[in-house]
Formats: sequence, C-alpha cells, structure tokens
Amino acid sequence: MDQARPKRIHSVLFVCAMNSVRSPMAEAIARHYFGKSIYVQSAGVRKSEPDSFMVSILAEIGIDASKHKPRTLEELEEWEGLNFDLIISLSPEAHHAALELTRTIAAEVEYWPTPDPTITQGSRENVLDAYRNVRDGLMYRIRLRLRSSQKSPDDGEGA
Repeated sequence: MDQARPKRIHSVLFVCAMNSVRSPMAEAIARHYFGKSIYVQSAGVRKSEPDSFMVSILAEIGIDASKHKPRTLEELEEWEGLNFDLIISLSPEAHHAALELTRTIAAEVEYWPTPDPTITQGSRENVLDAYRNVRDGLMYRIRLRLRSSQKSPDDGEGA
C-alpha cells in the first residue's frame, strides 16, 4: 500500500475570474512542460478580452500565448465538456465556481490563491514585474504539482 504516490493526472483545467491573465498563463506554462502527457485547458467565470502583458511576459521565456482567446466555463462546457481529473482555481470567484462544478463532475479541485497583476499600479516596469511574479509562481507550482503526478512507480526520473 503506497498511499504517498499521487494519482496520475491526465487532464487539468485552470480557472480564474476572466481567463485573460492567470488561467491562460497557467495553461500555456502547463502545455509547455507537459503538453504531450497531460491535456490542459483554461477558462474563466466571466468573459474578458486578451491581455497583452500576459502574452509579453510568456514570450520572455519562449512561450507563445498570442493566439489565446478568453472563454468562460460555460463556453468550454458547450465546446467540449468539462471532463477533467483536476481543476485548479486561481481566484476566490473561480474556486467557488470549481466547487460548484464538482456537483456534476468527478474532479479533484485545488485552490492556488494567485494575485491579480492587473491591479498593480505604477510604471510599466512595475506592472510587468507583477506579471512576472505571477508567471514565476505558477511555473514553480505547475512543474512541482504535475511532475509528481507523472511519475510511475518504477520511474527513476520525472518530467
């Protein structure tokens, strides 16, 4: 009985308030590192517009998010359904929505409180630094969480 080994994750959904900064950033990072082994999507509770700062700070690390189009949970459900092993919510509003989804789908939900960099004031560089901090924090958590779910019992090395 090895209860320490996490359940393998085959699909993950990142959810935030508007699917313009935090959740698409998490989606792009997860796809970059685990795209061949885990199905990844993102959605928001409400509709928004694309965020150019999010695209810029991901481009700094070689990830292209320029084609991202914000979508709501309802739109994602209509287009392909919400069949995910893991839902990671990044804002309080998204967490409430994710918990509500578990009434009808069997998914594990994790809440990763993530600051909203769009509320940062000051110079352009201050704002970009706030976005970079969110990016770097998500990159660390995603790699740690999803790498651990990809190891099989006989693996020597992870992703």
